Amino acid sequence: MPKINPRIKSIDDLLGLDATEESRIESTPSVSLPVKNTIITLPPQAIRAFRGHPFRLYEGDRLNDLVESISEHGVLTPTIIRKIERDEDGFEYEMLAGHNRQNAATIAGLDTIPCIVKENLSDQDAWIYVIETNVLQRSFSEMLPSEKAAVLALRYSKMICQGRRNDIVEELKKLENPDEIKENGTCGSDFHKSKSRETLGAEYNLTGRSVATYLRINELITPLKRRIDDAEFPIVAAVQLSFLTEQEEQMVEDVLSENEYKVNEEKATLLRKYTGNLTPERTEQILSGEFKRKPKKSTSTALKVKPAIYKKYFTTSISQKEFDSIVDEALALYFAQKGQDSEQEAG
Repeated sequence: MPKINPRIKSIDDLLGLDATEESRIESTPSVSLPVKNTIITLPPQAIRAFRGHPFRLYEGDRLNDLVESISEHGVLTPTIIRKIERDEDGFEYEMLAGHNRQNAATIAGLDTIPCIVKENLSDQDAWIYVIETNVLQRSFSEMLPSEKAAVLALRYSKMICQGRRNDIVEELKKLENPDEIKENGTCGSDFHKSKSRETLGAEYNLTGRSVATYLRINELITPLKRRIDDAEFPIVAAVQLSFLTEQEEQMVEDVLSENEYKVNEEKATLLRKYTGNLTPERTEQILSGEFKRKPKKSTSTALKVKPAIYKKYFTTSISQKEFDSIVDEALALYFAQKGQDSEQEAG
């Protein structure tokens, strides 16, 4: 890792911009960018959200506070975006870091926001920017379960080059605290050499088993991840659901969205048992509890023969089989005779 220039005091220094060369580009959805990375201003509506963005936007008081601050002071820290090929909706820019600032600026009615533009950025590097900016801005322990899962899944993925990740993290650190850069700084361990869950977990104070759990959670469809974040069902149940196919997971979501069924580990395990053979009907039966419900016992009354009557007609040596046969035959004769008597009375 090369030594960092201690004289870097601003984003301009970081990006290699000369104050006389920086250009403020007109705020239009489509602009001609300089060759170097630079700071430009764009309407917040001209930037699409990162596709597959795994982090929730601020809500409630936290969002209101950010809107109030941006309304008064504007967006002080530039967002980071990348230039993309014009998509089907006409977007040429994609947000990497700054989704909450973009959202708050839109609500506040700002015409433009400052953006650092990255050109020719691969999807892999784009993911690193998205994940690592969130890790740097807040504690991993404060993240929602699905957000932790996204961070760990990316870090565990083969697609991430650790050396490239370190470079990007260093750049992001400079952007966050340009006056507090330490020489020979480093971030992250080269865990991909061992590709160990334990090694990765150590970085976040997690066991290898916990890492494996979060990696499973990351396999769920987004609506089910949101239910985990909202504590609608436990993580152990989420792990079981993660083994369903995407279509089966959607069946579960469809049933839950129309009912108030509780999902526990037992139901989730049963759903997993039937993966490959799940139908909407069976999914409904399992989640409602009907599938495992035992049939009600018969409410018919058991009749007993009084000892005095039993002793009058039977000896103690009679077998149960003989007793049942005699009683059955006697009752048959009784009801046959009763039927004949009824017919005579009617005639």
